[in-house]
Order: sequence, then structure tokens, then C-alpha cells
Amino acid sequence: MTLVRIRPGPAFGRLRAPASKSYTHRALVVGHLSQRTFRVRNPLDSDDTRATAAGLTRMGSRLTRRASVWTVDSHPDRPSRSIPPVRCGESGTTLRFLVAVAALTGHRTSFEGDPGLSGRPIEELLGALRTLGAQFWHPRRGRRLVEIQGPIHGGRVSLDASRSSQFTSALLLSLPFLAEDSEIRLTGEVVSQPYVEATLAVLIHHGIRVERTRKGFRVPGRQRVSGLEFPVPGDASSAAYAWAAAAVSGGEVRVMGISAEWPQADLAVLDLLEANGAVVTRLTDGAVVRAATRRPFRIDLTDAPDLYPLAGVLAATTPGQSRILGAEHVVLKESDRRSATSRLASELGARVRATREGLAIEGTDRPRALSLRASHDHRVVMSAAVGALAGRDVSTIGDAGAVRKSFPGFWRTLHGLQEEEVGGS
Repeated sequence: MTLVRIRPGPAFGRLRAPASKSYTHRALVVGHLSQRTFRVRNPLDSDDTRATAAGLTRMGSRLTRRASVWTVDSHPDRPSRSIPPVRCGESGTTLRFLVAVAALTGHRTSFEGDPGLSGRPIEELLGALRTLGAQFWHPRRGRRLVEIQGPIHGGRVSLDASRSSQFTSALLLSLPFLAEDSEIRLTGEVVSQPYVEATLAVLIHHGIRVERTRKGFRVPGRQRVSGLEFPVPGDASSAAYAWAAAAVSGGEVRVMGISAEWPQADLAVLDLLEANGAVVTRLTDGAVVRAATRRPFRIDLTDAPDLYPLAGVLAATTPGQSRILGAEHVVLKESDRRSATSRLASELGARVRATREGLAIEGTDRPRALSLRASHDHRVVMSAAVGALAGRDVSTIGDAGAVRKSFPGFWRTLHGLQEEEVGGS
């Protein structure tokens, strides 16, 4: 395990957002289903997106990776008769999206993953695919997660959308390519809705029609992808840490390359930072966040659960009581992020109380230095690094390698924001 030492101090500077992990996943799947040669421009090269790319190659596509373009070469006559196991690593997105893609075919496809992935929910998606004609085997032994065999057909399905938006997105990405029409009826409290909107935006961009209904979606069959490439937008999820670093540390950071044209759940961080007292200037291609007098806040993160640990850091470093509400499904992420956020805020010196609605955090204006060595959750690690900027002394953060899952350049970016202030701007 690699540890990183972080000295406290302000973050200043400007940067271009790295590419979006969410949109890279979706573009790769669309490229595979296009049955043509398809280019993903400005992809995010991370552990998770590499898992999706590698999985699609095992399912019949050829992938060529270059720095700024990944080319997915997919043709109808190429699928292998024998598909080797699809290895998902730690990526829940890879598992859920590619299980639905595999169900389009008559091949029996097995999926493997790292131990932490076995606890991530997928039963709701498997039940919907079974309604449409798939068979599945769900051993969850060791690295073996699930095996599935189609082909599925169109029809009506009910889908409990209360534990992950990825179940809905997986169906929306796959069902347009069936011979028959389909209808998805969503039940339960729909969570992380902006991620579904991102899926719809990619489909619309490529001429795929999806009709909204009162309870879900109607998906016409026999559709084809129009267009031969997708430009991946900048990532609001990664930008959130740079913006929060400015607010927590007394600095100012501008992040460019994020267009409001593409829905992103974690753009909600700008509203959160404003509620916390920061001065936020929204631009056509991003935003500038400048630190100002901090104040407690109250926020519901049901639609933006990945911000949970970062919101905990903001609350812990703000005098007064802040409340983080909703997003009950954060306990089902790479870690139980509610418990992880509680521990992180406590280590910073805050008083934390679990409530029926979420967390109540009594923050401090003198945060303690951190010694975080046990977390392998990328979002907890990056949030801890942001909190360390406000600490009283040098902090130690690990596992540093966890950031490869979504933001491989995180440590370089954070160091650059501190160097910017040291050298002047």
C-alpha cells in the first residue's frame, strides 16, 4: 500500500477537467453495440474504464487505445463462440452494463471481479433480464460473480430502482437493439437520476429513441446507432475535489472543460459549496470557486451519492452543525460510505451523530491532521486528501493507488494546486 503525505495549505490555480468516467463507460458500450468502427474521443484511461474496454473485447469487439482516441471495432460476424470470463475488477458499472449486453446474445458469459464487487447489488437487474428471457447463475463464490445466457426479447419489465441507477442505464443501453419494443416500469425511490439522464443524453446523441412514460420508459426495438464517434466531456466528479480543495483551504481554483450540455450528478457540488459559503462563478465551460467565510449546510445527496464523503469533509471543517441527508444507497458503494464518512469526519476532529435521515456533523475550525491508512475506496481517499489541506499538521493518506479507479492524475493535480500558490499565479 502506497502512502502520501499532504501538508496543509491553500489550493490555487486553474486546470482542465479530466475526462468523465461515466461517459467513457457509456460511449464504449454504444461503440460495441454500433456494429461498426466507433471512436471514443478524449476517453478517461482508468482502472474502471479499462475493465469495460477489456470486457467488450472478450465479447467480440477489437479495441485500439491511443492517448486521445479509443477505437472500438465491432462487427456482427465477429462474436466468439466461446467467450472467456469477463473480468470486471472493482467496477460495478462494468459488471452491470456488460451483463445486460451479454444477455443480447445466445452465448453463456461469466463475469468475475475483485472481492469487494461481490457485495454490490445486481439482483434487480438480473430479475429484469430473466423476465425478458435470460437465464442466469449467481454463485458469488470467490471471484465468480454471475453467469448469464440470452438471448433476451422485448417486453415489459418492472425494475426496483432504489439501490442503483445503473440497473436502469444497463437496460436503456441494451434494449434498443432487440427486435421487439420494450417497456421499463421503475419502482421504489429512484436514486441517482442524473446518471440515467447521462445515459439518455448519449443515446439521443446517437439517434436512439427512448420515450418517457409516467412510470419509466418505452424503448422501441430495431434501432441502430447513428454517428461514428463520441467526444467524452470533462468530469464534474473529478472537478469536485479541486473546487472543494479551494473552499476548504482558503484558496481559489478554476476548472475548465465541463459543459452544461451533458448531465452530471456531481455538478451539485457547486450548489453545496455555495451553501457552505464559497463564492462560485459559473462559466460556460466550468466554474471558479473562491474560499469565503464558511457556514453550516444541509443537503440531500440522493441524486449525487458520490459526493457523500466530500460533503462530510466540508461539514467537518466548518464550525457549526451540518446535515447530510438521503442517499441511503451509499452503504452499497465500494465501501459503506456513510460509515466511512462518519469515521473521516471524526478523525478531522468533528463530532458526528447518525440520524434516521443521515449524518449530523458538528464541525471545527481547527481540523486535526489525518492518518488514513485503511481505506481502499477512491472517493474516501480523495476526500480525505482535500480535508488534509485544512489540517493543523502534515497528514498521511493511503491507499494512494485507489485513485486509479476514477482519477489517475489526482495526486499530480493536487500537488500542482499547492505549487501554484507557492510559485505565484
